[in-house]
Amino acid sequence: MFSNTLVTTEDLAAHLDDPDWVILDCRFTLTDTEAGRQAYGKAHIPGARYVHLDDDLSATVGETTGRHPLPDPRTLAEKLSAWGVGVNKQVVVYDDSYGAMAVRLWWMMRWLGHPGVALLDGGYPKWLREKRPVNTDIPAPHKAACACLPEPSQIVTASEILHASQTGEQLIIDARPDRRFSGEFEPLDPVAGHVPGAINWPFDENLDVDGTFLPPEALRENYQALLKGKPAWQALHMCGSGVTACHNILAMEIAGLPGSRLYPGSWSEWITDPARPVATGDVA
Repeated sequence: MFSNTLVTTEDLAAHLDDPDWVILDCRFTLTDTEAGRQAYGKAHIPGARYVHLDDDLSATVGETTGRHPLPDPRTLAEKLSAWGVGVNKQVVVYDDSYGAMAVRLWWMMRWLGHPGVALLDGGYPKWLREKRPVNTDIPAPHKAACACLPEPSQIVTASEILHASQTGEQLIIDARPDRRFSGEFEPLDPVAGHVPGAINWPFDENLDVDGTFLPPEALRENYQALLKGKPAWQALHMCGSGVTACHNILAMEIAGLPGSRLYPGSWSEWITDPARPVATGDVA
């Protein structure tokens, strides 16, 4: 039985020597892109392989793309295979930011059709607080055969976001912090603000005080309040570059509200076309 949402630190600790489990370290800092790799070199969960957001999980940035465009599915599948990810493997992804970065790989593997990928609940900070083992060993290469059956229905495009913005037929949920959403503060992108009609639900609203996800019933209550009667599949998620938005998708899955979709280019792609509308200020 695969886990496809969350894995606890207890469960992972019990499977550190399990050859059917693959651990991927996704630590990354947007303002210091080598910090995660350096942290991995100093210590990581035993058996974990390092995955870099820019180098491994994104294509080359272009004039009309966001900051983290999706890579070619076959290229990604080849990398996953080289990391030992096979169709019969349980994959666990983690970071040190309570899932904010690792959720990108969680979503991408589901997009490729891998049935067993889960986020380590509480991440590396919880692992360290519990004084669980770490080391500096680099796992030996272990070639496998990863699924590569990308599901386009999990993705929405800028044109679909524009339609939703104009009609209100679907709900656009933006996972960025409220000051970035309102346009008050923008540290990463050249234009501040949000898509008109979008609502703001910062991804950290999904977390309890200890950095683990809220219970499913609490998440369900929160998202049903946001949806206001709309079905889950009408929720379209975005953020700055299609990374933290995946946190809200995972939260909806945990809540038993599957089927919401990702705008991978997100705000950083949206603003590459000056004809696309921009709003600022809080949503009434």
